[in-house]
Amino acid sequence: MSGGDEVRLARALKLEGYPYDGMSRLVRAGELIRVRHGAYAVTPADDALIEHRRLIAATLPRCGQVCLSHATAALLHGLPSWASDLGRVHVTKSGGGHGRKGRVLHLHTTVLEADEIVELDDLPVTSLARTAVDCARMYPYDKAVAIGDAALRAGLPPKELAKSLERARCRTGMPQARRVAAFIGGRAESVGESKSRIVISGLGLAAPELQFEVFDASGRRIARTDFGWEAQRTVGEFDGKVKYGRLRRPGEEPEDAVFREKLREDLIRDLGWEVVRWTWSDLQQPQALADRLRRAFARGLRRAA
Repeated sequence: MSGGDEVRLARALKLEGYPYDGMSRLVRAGELIRVRHGAYAVTPADDALIEHRRLIAATLPRCGQVCLSHATAALLHGLPSWASDLGRVHVTKSGGGHGRKGRVLHLHTTVLEADEIVELDDLPVTSLARTAVDCARMYPYDKAVAIGDAALRAGLPPKELAKSLERARCRTGMPQARRVAAFIGGRAESVGESKSRIVISGLGLAAPELQFEVFDASGRRIARTDFGWEAQRTVGEFDGKVKYGRLRRPGEEPEDAVFREKLREDLIRDLGWEVVRWTWSDLQQPQALADRLRRAFARGLRRAA
């Protein structure tokens, strides 16, 4: 597991000649990084994801027979993760007893079927379906939708999701989990697109088609856009911080991708389509976004008339 092989237990460091009673001094000096009590790394982590993987490696051996779950499982499945949710390792222990939430470990106790456990990076992890349902039950709606969208995009069969929902029918948080399951789809390609779907739905606007394609009169595809309202001759684009990074081609500078995107937008507009772009800050002002979209819809309908 990336990040895990860099975790060193205090007893191993002592055998290598590190002074056991001087670990805190070495941490203050920057020679060691404390992962948790009794576990250290010798190099800084680049981001919160690597830090969490190190925390898994330092914590799991202390937990007995458990399965990594919830935010930890989402991370290992490659689903959306947030640094604020990665301060604790989440594990599920099958059977009775009470869960507990400590400084670095959140233990969940509930039934865990054999087919709900998979192996990722040589670690026991809840399956994609079980992970999506656990997160849908426990996390804020917008995060749960983003995780569910990504799980479907990663190949989660709807039948498996339905099966996992049925198994969890008596657990805490199931009303929200069913709402999430009814809303998610496999076409949103980012957390921003998932959040945009939620906001647009709440505004009472017509549901857009995701990954909408625009063609010219000869049938040649001009562009694929994040959102499209064909009847209103309007397309929408969510502009997150990472978007233009994804659009960069090998050897390109960021401004090259931005310029190419501008030319692409000019082509779309030249074909008679309205283009509306929004960012994270726009999603915090939904009524203003709704007004912009409605004005674009009106212009698009006039052009189509």
